[in-house]
Amino acid sequence: MPHRPVALHASRGSVAAAVVREGIDALLAEHEDEVPLGFPPEVLAEAERAAARELTDLERADRTDVPFVTLDPATSTDLDQAMHLERSGDGYRVLYAIADVPWFVPLDGPLDHEARRRGETLYLPDRRIPLHPEILSEGAASLLPEQTTTAFVWQLDLDARGAVQGIGLERALVRSRAKLGYDEVQAALDRGEGHPTMVLLEEIGALRGQLEAERGGASLNVPEQEVLAEGERVHLAWRTPNPIEDANAQVSLMTGMAAASLMLEHGAGILRTMPPASPRAVDRFRRQTEVLGVPWPAEQGYGAYLASLTWRDPVHLALLNQAATLFRGASYTAFTRHEEIPEQPEQAAIAAPYAHATAPLRRLVDRFVLLVCHAHARGSAPAPELLAVLGEIPAAMQRSGAAAGTLEREAIRLVETAALATQVGEVLDASVIERREAREGDGAEGSPARVEVQLTEPPVTAWVTMDAPIGARVRVRVDSVDPLARRATLVAADDAAGAA
Repeated sequence: MPHRPVALHASRGSVAAAVVREGIDALLAEHEDEVPLGFPPEVLAEAERAAARELTDLERADRTDVPFVTLDPATSTDLDQAMHLERSGDGYRVLYAIADVPWFVPLDGPLDHEARRRGETLYLPDRRIPLHPEILSEGAASLLPEQTTTAFVWQLDLDARGAVQGIGLERALVRSRAKLGYDEVQAALDRGEGHPTMVLLEEIGALRGQLEAERGGASLNVPEQEVLAEGERVHLAWRTPNPIEDANAQVSLMTGMAAASLMLEHGAGILRTMPPASPRAVDRFRRQTEVLGVPWPAEQGYGAYLASLTWRDPVHLALLNQAATLFRGASYTAFTRHEEIPEQPEQAAIAAPYAHATAPLRRLVDRFVLLVCHAHARGSAPAPELLAVLGEIPAAMQRSGAAAGTLEREAIRLVETAALATQVGEVLDASVIERREAREGDGAEGSPARVEVQLTEPPVTAWVTMDAPIGARVRVRVDSVDPLARRATLVAADDAAGAA
């Protein structure tokens, strides 16, 4: 899913951590019906029993001799994936271990039903609300270094171009050798060094990126928004992902595409789908590129054009913001026989059929996809009790996704407005990323023109009552801020009248 485009990596305007905690507590209270916090006693009890289960009697392949490593943010402990990459002839072999959450969370038990209620892990500025109890998600089920546990192990054989030529999937005992962090890995690679698997990951990621461009896949070239803690204060910043993170994402995408191909071949599973943008929306975007002076060549693919844009340029930033409107309509589609496969099974942004299959500790649907794919890979039919519940999972994911999206947006808005509270009366630089025309209303004054701006510092978006073309640089003044209400009013710097 694309991130919302932003302007600059900046961190001006820190906020007392206590203010954020108070605001998040209030926000969670507003959403207490949609967002469960603590786990019920019976769920915690089942989690403790699952974490204590012995692995000795499991019918599993033994892959503990494979030197798997994980690659995540340095502070992560809920580790879903571990990998080992090697050359194979003139191509590659990818061994990709995914946490075996189904072994710890059997169908129709308290843990299963609680996970269906939650849907996914929620990430807020000062806390995390996990999908599973931490004794599993950050303990027994996590692919922590030097911990033997059970995992689904994908074997993907690639040719010299990085295209998948063979797919295998087994449940096995694994033991990760090291927990690697994005920044340290990128720094080592930049020095011409690095772990052997990371060197190959960089190589495979580049090949997969080229294949994505050839098939018409697209992603937005924008940084990620972060809320960083510094003692008892926090601040907003934008972090551009390291190149190795893009390579890591390509391996995950490749695995999701392999999972989708297995399920489509055998006629049962859950796909992550997204319809293509309508011709009208594409034509509108093409016209916008021409108006802003960065025309989209007719012969150039959509993904290649987006990759040519840089968020550091205010005009490009505006176009990336406009392009985000074409990435809409993502959903999940379950099917239990070939006749139920959707007419358009593709995920349009990926330009291929795709499934979520690599993050079962943090996302409900992946657990079910892994179980179905494992049955298909063995040449057997998925269990009837598994097929019986597949149809319920898309609705659970849709419900939890909507709640999570609302909560996470409001939480970020809380930090944004708190950051602006220290700058009331100041004039700030901004870029216009959206514009709404003035229109006649029922009142005498009607509705004036408004623009959405991306501030340069601190990194905040806001609507301002003023008129300026998309892509323009403007100056706005912070008029008033109410952090707990998550509301800020900005005005044009040369016109103090009006509110955002």
